[in-house]
Amino acid sequence: MSERADRDANRELRARFDDVYGQYQQLRSGLDTLQARLAQLRVTRRSPDGHVTATVGAQGQLIAVDLAPTIYRDRDAEALSRKITETVQAAVAAASRATQDLVAEAMPAGSGSAEFLRTGDFGSLLGRADAVLGRGEGSA
Repeated sequence: MSERADRDANRELRARFDDVYGQYQQLRSGLDTLQARLAQLRVTRRSPDGHVTATVGAQGQLIAVDLAPTIYRDRDAEALSRKITETVQAAVAAASRATQDLVAEAMPAGSGSAEFLRTGDFGSLLGRADAVLGRGEGSA
């Protein structure tokens, strides 16, 4: 009788492992796609007057700043500096949102990684591990 129970338990464990491994393979494949999409992500923002255009990548890295020739008519360096800074900041904020959206598409619902990107809270990265370990301590 004990041998049959062991076989049944092993069968159940194997089925659970196969399920978890399948989920891992799907997630891993999605992460490869996510990585490629993030590497290609470019976000461009233009100042309200159209004089400054900033392009950034997924991590907010500045790729290009373009200035319209008409910008030199004003000759106000402080205003130009402010306009460039504001335009770059708008592009970075948009890139951050686009990155969060791409990660949210690729990760399971409630993923700590997606939450970390949204909030910057390192605790969210360990939330699932904390929950698992907490359950493990309570059941021992």
